[in-house]
Amino acid sequence: MGRYRPPQPASSQYITPEGKQRLVEEVDKLWKKRRPEVTKALAAAAAEGDRSENAEYIYRKKELREIDARVRYLRKRLDGIVVVDRVPDDQHKVYFGAWVRLEDSSGKQSVFRIVGPDEFDPSLCYISMDSPMGKALIGKSLDDEFTLRLPEGEAEYVITEVSYEKIE
Repeated sequence: MGRYRPPQPASSQYITPEGKQRLVEEVDKLWKKRRPEVTKALAAAAAEGDRSENAEYIYRKKELREIDARVRYLRKRLDGIVVVDRVPDDQHKVYFGAWVRLEDSSGKQSVFRIVGPDEFDPSLCYISMDSPMGKALIGKSLDDEFTLRLPEGEAEYVITEVSYEKIE
């Protein structure tokens, strides 16, 4: 069996204004603050002599490559994104940027916000619109029921609240 893996499908290009701001801040921090620090440390490590056995030099080169790769990725990603900064006309349906309260068949409630793939964050209850849950929610309305296939089996949910303001 070879190592070939088919490329991942392209992720959605949508992002919230806050998400775009976070990406721009990350690029600025990496490029203007972190990269010069690493470059200075790399120069100091290179001045120590034999580079082939210099762990600090090898580590800093690797760190610099990772920073450059991340900056390239973010800049390319920022060029192609679409900022969604308005709420839809029909605010009773789930679209990008919506906060959704769900109730599962056992009565447990969960709240999620549908965001772009670059800004999902479980600690903030942000889920990607490209995730299975995100795909299942898009286009649904209040009181809609749906079934989602999970690793441990199928789960049934009902939408109990849709808002474009944060749900507490």
